[in-house]
Amino acid sequence: MVRSAGRDAVYDAIVVGSGPNGLSAAIALAQAGRSVLVLEGADQPGGGTRTGPLTLPGFTHDVCSAVHPFGVASPFFRALPLAAHGLEWIQPPAAVAHPFDDGSAALLERSTQVTAAGLGADGPAYRALMDPFVERWQDLYPDVLGPLLRLPRHPLLLARFGPRALPPAAWLARRLFKGERAQALFAGIAAHATLPLNRPPSAAFGLMLGVAGHAVGWPVPRGGSASIAAALISYLRSLGGEVKLQTPVASLDVLPPARAILLDVTPRQFLRLAGARLPCLYRKQLEWFRPGLGTFKVDWALSGPIPWRAPECARAATVHLGATLEEMEAGRQDNWRGRPAARPYVILAQPSLFDPTRAPAGKHVAWGYCHLPLGDSTDMTERIEDQIERFAPGFRERILARHVMGPAALEHHNPNLTGGDINGGEATLRQMVFRPAVRLDPYRTPLPHVFLCSSSTPPGGGVHGMCGYHAARSVLRWLARP
Repeated sequence: MVRSAGRDAVYDAIVVGSGPNGLSAAIALAQAGRSVLVLEGADQPGGGTRTGPLTLPGFTHDVCSAVHPFGVASPFFRALPLAAHGLEWIQPPAAVAHPFDDGSAALLERSTQVTAAGLGADGPAYRALMDPFVERWQDLYPDVLGPLLRLPRHPLLLARFGPRALPPAAWLARRLFKGERAQALFAGIAAHATLPLNRPPSAAFGLMLGVAGHAVGWPVPRGGSASIAAALISYLRSLGGEVKLQTPVASLDVLPPARAILLDVTPRQFLRLAGARLPCLYRKQLEWFRPGLGTFKVDWALSGPIPWRAPECARAATVHLGATLEEMEAGRQDNWRGRPAARPYVILAQPSLFDPTRAPAGKHVAWGYCHLPLGDSTDMTERIEDQIERFAPGFRERILARHVMGPAALEHHNPNLTGGDINGGEATLRQMVFRPAVRLDPYRTPLPHVFLCSSSTPPGGGVHGMCGYHAARSVLRWLARP
């Protein structure tokens, strides 16, 4: 039996997993005066927000996430005193650079007007798409970063957002924009999700991340992404919460007595922890829940900055390498058909251009990743570096060392990254609404006192803590009952 509610409960809540969602859930509960314990199996907290020396001494690398538009846009994070607990956001001049084969680049600037000026004749259409949501982003994000099956606070704004967010990104880009620069810039942003660009609701990711780039930027945390976890833990402890590392949980039975249990885990892990206890229908829904594509990531220690042919690329911490909408669309289709792309769409981060703490003086770090069919074992190092060399001739000459993580290595590092899926499950339309199962409250499970708070619950992947926040609200409602 799961040791949970009862008069002998040691804690009001135990949270399994110290990723941003687990820590956010713990903070929301501690803010409400509840006693909370966070258990983490690894020797470092943070889940996808860890930083370490992966290559050479003095070079500091983000093991998973590096750039955080949702981190600074998150309604929950913005309400926390994280700056007082050591978190400092660094804002590059531009949010995103998207280079082309002719040596030019399109940039997502903080200003929609400046961005539009770089898109030629498509500039007015770009502003017409983005401006209404950029102007009201603080109303938009609380509604979209949460369960979709609830009454929105701003229904008219959401009704305007929906027709733009629900279509396939490729269809929307071609319908709104005539030139390849605007089409590629929008599609590259949308391709952060692992959906094919010709499937709905891939446009939602282009809108959400694009609006964030204009409203709050795509910043990097000083010192690396581990700074986010460190600030969350520092604040949690100031509220009386506890965090224990190197405490793996193989079964719910081993947990101390608690009134509620929150699991920052994927459906596959939940099945391992409690599958035999789950009702058949719910268990089947978890088994049917589809992970996203796998991920192949390379970290580099560099002798100098990346020598971009388009100098504008040095103004952004994030660079999208895919050239045209057609190229990105074809590569993503290959992935969904079970084939690694010959020319993969690559997301590259170069944080040391703006944060000198990441590398020795004059040296730099960078990482790049592409997607693969789930669990694929193909070594994509050469193909990723070919894409960088294509837009930055001489890149390979600046490599001092590299560190490679394929899907299996990523899952070994963090069991939540099932098959290399970094988003807690594919963001299909069905799995956006019913995540991870068909339930009015997606955070509650059929087991009394057991809740899910991972990115496999709404609103899904990203370092924003909103899955944990909403799960904590569900727990607090349950704890308030007689």
